[in-house]
Amino acid sequence: MATFLYRLGRLAFRRRHFVALIWVALLTLAGVGAASAPPAGNASFSIPGTEAQRAFDLLEQRFPGASADGATARVVFKAPDGGKMTDAGNKATVKKTVKELSGGSEVAAVTDPYTTGAVSRDGAIAYASVNYKVPGMELEDSSRTALQAAAQHARDAGLTVEVGGDALHAAPQTGAAEVIGIGIAAVVLVITLGSLLAAGLPLLTALIGVGIGVSTITALAVTLDLGSTTSILASMIGLAVGIDYALFIVSRYRGELAEGRAHEEAAGRAVGTAGSAVVFAGLTVVIALVGLSVVNIPMLTKMGIAAAGTVAVAVLIALTMIPALLGYAGRKIRPAGEKSGLLGRGRDTEKQDRPNMGARWASFVVRRPVAVLLLGVIGLGAAAVPAASLELGLPDDGSQPVSTTQRRAYDLLSEGFGPGFNGPLMVVVDAKGSDDAQASFTKVTDEIKGLKGVVTVTPAQPNKAGDTAIVTVVPRSKPSSAATEDLVHAIRGAGADIEARTDAKVLVTGSTAVNIDVSQKLNDALLPYLALVVGLAFLLLIVVFRSVLVPLKAALGFLLSVLAALGAVVAVFQWGWLSGLMGVEQTGPVMSMMPIFMVGVVFGLAMDYEVFLVTRMREAYVHGEKPSQAVVTGFRHGARVVTAAAVIMIAVFSGFIGSSESMVKMIGFGLAVAVLFDAFIVRMAIVPAVLALLGRRAWWLPKWLDRVLPNVDVEGEGLRTEQRPEHADRELVRA
Repeated sequence: MATFLYRLGRLAFRRRHFVALIWVALLTLAGVGAASAPPAGNASFSIPGTEAQRAFDLLEQRFPGASADGATARVVFKAPDGGKMTDAGNKATVKKTVKELSGGSEVAAVTDPYTTGAVSRDGAIAYASVNYKVPGMELEDSSRTALQAAAQHARDAGLTVEVGGDALHAAPQTGAAEVIGIGIAAVVLVITLGSLLAAGLPLLTALIGVGIGVSTITALAVTLDLGSTTSILASMIGLAVGIDYALFIVSRYRGELAEGRAHEEAAGRAVGTAGSAVVFAGLTVVIALVGLSVVNIPMLTKMGIAAAGTVAVAVLIALTMIPALLGYAGRKIRPAGEKSGLLGRGRDTEKQDRPNMGARWASFVVRRPVAVLLLGVIGLGAAAVPAASLELGLPDDGSQPVSTTQRRAYDLLSEGFGPGFNGPLMVVVDAKGSDDAQASFTKVTDEIKGLKGVVTVTPAQPNKAGDTAIVTVVPRSKPSSAATEDLVHAIRGAGADIEARTDAKVLVTGSTAVNIDVSQKLNDALLPYLALVVGLAFLLLIVVFRSVLVPLKAALGFLLSVLAALGAVVAVFQWGWLSGLMGVEQTGPVMSMMPIFMVGVVFGLAMDYEVFLVTRMREAYVHGEKPSQAVVTGFRHGARVVTAAAVIMIAVFSGFIGSSESMVKMIGFGLAVAVLFDAFIVRMAIVPAVLALLGRRAWWLPKWLDRVLPNVDVEGEGLRTEQRPEHADRELVRA
């Protein structure tokens, strides 16, 4: 592979006009497609295989036009101090608001609190329910705007009005966070590469790759039913790996120049060596993202595949466009250790001969591997302890900041009707196979009333055919509590007994039940997903490193860093440690998607650092250095670049901690901490310590396996015998 990529790099360097034209054409084509594509709404949402989804599907058949899985909103009214919602003026305002809410094209029904009894016992609080024809993730912005406008008109009339429900849930905006991340990345790149021009290349190519990926997603959004969150994930991951991959190759190019190679030869060797690491690092990220399909949530599958496509584009751009741009830059890109005129041109030869910080650190670890290994493992183990108390759930309005209308509506409903009123359960009774449907409905209602934790059970509401009914159950506890989850399981358990006696099926759904089922589905998929991703990457790394122990060490180190990061997430978002510093206003269960999302994203990024750092060690070892010296050599050439890449990733992810959306804040914090642990403790401390202890055994591979595995030559051994033009090594780099 190194030889093929070497030739590709030299070809791109020579044919730079053609290569640049191709990528500009692709960017233009994708941009035109995105501009001409119809505006995309939010993606449809389904959770195949869950009871909640089966109930929605049944309601779609038996209650046509009812939009059982449609978005809901609760407009909560509170009378001024001393007044009641039954006062004539307040009543008139509410009825006017209900009429205004009924005019939306996506509105299925609006309830009047005075006809449905939705007024609190003390008369201070009332609410109107708004049901929409489409799920919350498919709701148009115009419907959300109309909902907020109606609430504001009621406020202008003197009432306190807040709006809750999933109708107001929109995709978080992350533009500011991306700008902050790019700004920090630019600073780190300038410091690392010592040149504004060299620093600009990774940024430019990363932005082009993200532009192509996101524009393509936008162009195909309607056709493939992709939501706006898909492009957010693709841009975040694409930007991260795009900068990393380009940085690796540009850094290696400058190192080749420092050894006196010609520019074209240096570009070829950079792509042949660092480019090989980029290819396999990119494959691990693609495996991790495509592997999200094992969860069997279509929206998550599409997000993973779209992000994987953006990563693939980033790899191709790094392998072709970077050497082409290096050709345009010519002698303006200085050799490693030599800065541009703007930053202080010149090289201190004496300083260049001294070990850099990475080499000094590696030498320290090689001398004291046991102490460093124990310290790193114990430290990460201590950070992982809170993960034993991990509680998973999906966020509801109760986890929103108190500054949001959703949270204030949640608190008003809890005040007026009890905390469980924010998450009613919808029980669907399918009595089509029962001899007496009405008796089955009554039996279900009576059974649920006798369960612990139930406040209210409404009478069964049958459909026109009389074979299916809906029963609404209000729990005593809040939606995200363990008590509510226990109640859902208790109703389903009672339903199984009822079915055995009456042949009537009982299904529990509603937003609370959906959250519980999604959480369970994600929990069940975590271990298979982890086994798939780590297993495939383990096999891939065996091919790359031609070793069994090095890939095993890489996988175990990753698991340790992820557990430590989950422990930090639990400590902050569940226990409340440093919650004020992080802006966490409400503690609660950790988002169910967090572990599987963290495994996928962090595994890909962690393997980037592993592949780039350890391939330099493998390269030095193959070229004749002793194992301990190879570790030092790998750090001398790779530690600075890996450190810069990790700092960039931490900066990008940390930008999301400032979001007002608790889910986005949690993802940003979790990924930033995971990269911090993995890059600086696992890859920079535990990895060299383990390799120093293993010595030559680290590169052991059974002979039979060595014969079977393909030789991908990531370390570039084949480049030593590759024929080059006679003048290739004669053209020395001149200052």
